[in-house]
Order: sequence, then C-alpha cells, then structure tokens
Amino acid sequence: MKRAFSLIFLFCSLPALLAAQIGIYQHGTVVRMHMGDCIFAGHGFMVAFGGPPTPIGPEPCPEYTLLSDNVVFVIVGKLSNQLIPLAETIDFRLHKNELAVRVDDAKHEAKFTIKEMMVRSEWERLKRHIDEKMRASEDHEAER
Repeated sequence: MKRAFSLIFLFCSLPALLAAQIGIYQHGTVVRMHMGDCIFAGHGFMVAFGGPPTPIGPEPCPEYTLLSDNVVFVIVGKLSNQLIPLAETIDFRLHKNELAVRVDDAKHEAKFTIKEMMVRSEWERLKRHIDEKMRASEDHEAER
C-alpha cells in the first residue's frame, strides 16, 4: 500500500518539480526598442561591486522595454540580431540573472541581459510626469 501511495504521489508531483526546474513563464509586452551598446554580463561578485556594466563590441545591440503585470524590465540583447516583435505578448522567465524570452512558442529561448527593473506603478508615474513636463514645455513654446 505504501509503495502504491508513493508511486501515485511521485506521479502527481512530477509536473510541479519539472515546472520548478525550468521556471514558470510570465507574460509581457514589448513596448519600446532601440539600438544601444552591447553589455557584458559578468558574474556575481564582479557585477555587484564592479560598477556599471561595460559595453563590448562596436556593433549595437537591441534594447527593449518589456512590460509585465507588476514589473517593467529594460533588457539588452547579447547580439545585434536578437530581435523581438513589438506590441506582441511574449513569454519570459528569469534564469540565472538573465531574462529568457520565448517568442511564438519557439523551441529555443533567447537570453537577454537585464539592464534595469522597475515596479510598473512607479514606471507609469514617471512616464506620466515626463509627459506632463513635455506638454508644459510645448505650451510654453506656443505662447512665445
């Protein structure tokens, strides 16, 4: 009886164990892209105490702003040909200090370096503030 119970328990818990190993995908939308410097990711101690990341290579890499439900990520591709479609919902997961992105149920993931993270409510507040400043500046210019 114990053996049967153990097998049933193992069979039922196997999907949860696999999901924990590969990571649970979140959904997000890419709202912005521009070409910037490629960033060398580095490892642990060097990233924590080494100052800002250093650009590598003369070729620009894509930099994306990815909106999820609670967090806004600014991610940078490692190569210039790592492209993600704009305004589409993509699946992503955090994996070893990187963001692994899967587009359109692709079989492989593209890994991106996380350049910046911000709580979405704070990002929206900051964006609203910038928009108000821009409108005030335009109104001031129109009065001249």
